[in-house]
Amino acid sequence: MYYMARALGPQSMPKFLEIVCIALGLAMDAFAVSIAASVALKRCTPRQVFRLSFHFGLFQALMPVIGWLIGRGFYKYIAPFDHWVAFALLAFIGAKMLLESFQPADEPKPDCDPTKGASLVLLSIGTSIDALAAGLAFSVLAGGIWLPALVIGLITAALVVVGMRIGARLGLALGHYVEITGGIVLIGIGVKILIDHIWFNAGAAPPIATGL
Repeated sequence: MYYMARALGPQSMPKFLEIVCIALGLAMDAFAVSIAASVALKRCTPRQVFRLSFHFGLFQALMPVIGWLIGRGFYKYIAPFDHWVAFALLAFIGAKMLLESFQPADEPKPDCDPTKGASLVLLSIGTSIDALAAGLAFSVLAGGIWLPALVIGLITAALVVVGMRIGARLGLALGHYVEITGGIVLIGIGVKILIDHIWFNAGAAPPIATGL
């Protein structure tokens, strides 16, 4: 990030800081989900950390590009229900974690590793829906997208690594029942996305500087 800022020069520093702030805001859902996911795992291997951080960062970087390419002409057909998609994906994974947490201890549990398979894809999409709207904002304001997409992806990946380390420690300290907390957190994030879009009109284009 430091070298990116230097390469842009002092005149572009305020715009770069705006992009960083936007990236941090977009990465908060992924950060919270990574904590919840690692809480359920209790012990995170480096491979699991890499898979979740890589895919979350990748989707967060790709979604703004997709939104930027689509533009407002087609996005208006998606905007009315994009938050419902995010809510459904996160609520599904959260409910699955809750159900599995109530299984008797002597019953074998299915593989519930959120860093694999369909769970990984659903979580990656669910946490990056807002980034699609951010890409639309860059398109509407005639701003560039490649630098913002790169910054958003890198910051998200870094925060996911931190979140998984935090969640793994919580999982080891609190034991099996933290799966309940993880499920509730995922459902809560989905509800928060609904509230942001419906009551606070979070889908409106944020004030993003142009010229990058």
